[in-house]
Amino acid sequence: MTNYLVLLRHGESRWNLENRFTGFRDVDLSENGVKEAGEAGRRLKTAGIRFDRVFTSTQKRAYTTAELALGQAGQGDLVQTMIRHDDLRERDYGELTGQNKDEARAQFGEEQVQIWRRSYDVPPPGGECLKDVVEKRVRPYYTQTIKPLVEQGQNILVAAHGNSLRALLIILGQETPESINKAEMPTGVPLVFEFEDGKIVKRYFLD
Repeated sequence: MTNYLVLLRHGESRWNLENRFTGFRDVDLSENGVKEAGEAGRRLKTAGIRFDRVFTSTQKRAYTTAELALGQAGQGDLVQTMIRHDDLRERDYGELTGQNKDEARAQFGEEQVQIWRRSYDVPPPGGECLKDVVEKRVRPYYTQTIKPLVEQGQNILVAAHGNSLRALLIILGQETPESINKAEMPTGVPLVFEFEDGKIVKRYFLD
């Protein structure tokens, strides 16, 4: 039997639109982000994927995306049992939070900002690196809470953030600390993993 794990990055947020580092700041979806969330749900409905459990972060851009997508997918009843957890939050950008990315490049230099954004183990000042997100938050949570359900054959939706989902790609063995830089997680586009006997057999976007 095939079962599914679907990763869904939240729709465009207001600070995505303004090109700001968002991190732990609780920012709403933009108008376009609301549309992206609804479209994600329609794609899931067309694909015929029905979920047993839904996990999301405690940040509104993620759980609102999940709620809108489930509604459009005809699975709005799952909103009541959806589990929100801090471990699935976006990574903490520390002192960069709220800053426009172009302004940060002007202040700190293009190379330094790129290191903070994309290196695996170099955090921005006062923030987290991706390794922190993987090892301190997402890996323990996935291993203890989500993985057993996937192994039981359940269909799971995880609606979260660019970096917490990139962390999951590493945890699932689909990317490495060396390759994760090139892995893109577009806003509002479901990434589907098909499992058979607890092993991933397919990976594709519903775009």
